[in-house]
Amino acid sequence: MAMRGIDHIVHAVKDLDAARKAYERLGFTLTPYAEHPWGTRNFLVQLDGAFLEVLDVVDPSKMEEADLDAFSFGAYNRDFLAGGEGMSMLVLDSTDPDGDRAAFRKAGLATYAPFSFERIAGQPDGTKAKVAFDLTFTTHPDLPDAAFFTCRNRYPENFWKSAYQRHANGARGMGGAVLVMPRPADLHEFIEGFTGVRELKVTSFGIECRTARGSFDVISPDGFLALYGPAYPVHKMQTPRFAAVKLLVDDPAVFADVARAGGCDVVLREGRAIVSSPDLNGLALIAERTA
Repeated sequence: MAMRGIDHIVHAVKDLDAARKAYERLGFTLTPYAEHPWGTRNFLVQLDGAFLEVLDVVDPSKMEEADLDAFSFGAYNRDFLAGGEGMSMLVLDSTDPDGDRAAFRKAGLATYAPFSFERIAGQPDGTKAKVAFDLTFTTHPDLPDAAFFTCRNRYPENFWKSAYQRHANGARGMGGAVLVMPRPADLHEFIEGFTGVRELKVTSFGIECRTARGSFDVISPDGFLALYGPAYPVHKMQTPRFAAVKLLVDDPAVFADVARAGGCDVVLREGRAIVSSPDLNGLALIAERTA
């Protein structure tokens, strides 16, 4: 099985306009709004090879419900938002959706019917171009508020634009995603099957999976507090959840200065700039220095 890297994370919010203002205050350059045919809309924070997808629900009537064979992206995020905002999904890159599905099945992971879609994307010069994606979903029964899929980008030349990847706060790349749950070791086999990574690092806080791009960390509530402080209310969680996204930046201190100039609260902790989840629609953001 090929080792996959993080393609993007999905940040589900209840008010996309308010979330856009929050990201702008932090110093990010954002793509135009786009709508999906199943009733969600989004904007993106593009980085070097990965991105953050921030979305809300605009028309639930367009959503198909999930069944045993078909995963519903729209219905899942609709239901996720009923329990609060935050990171709802972790997405890895793909070059072979059929191969991903076969590998998931072989590893004992849940599999669903193939799903593909296309939409029109706004370009930096104001023109429009087609983008299209093939998604391969999987889930874990102990993680009702965290979903996973791989994504093949069929028109990368129309999607990735350098103008969208220049950020005033110095953000460059994807550092990783942090899932919090009481017994991280319970996810060991799932992480291996989803990422294709066979050598996981076990720490006193949990598990670190270094993918081809960014890390997938699963840590305990106490481990999160030890590393990142009260950036997310981990002891109030009813289910395991993604608490934070890690970004690579030129200089965490500069990131903090830019964010504070925009009126945002940022804490510098052990060389990291940390934005707490209440200040970013239920998602903590951890800015670390790029290598």
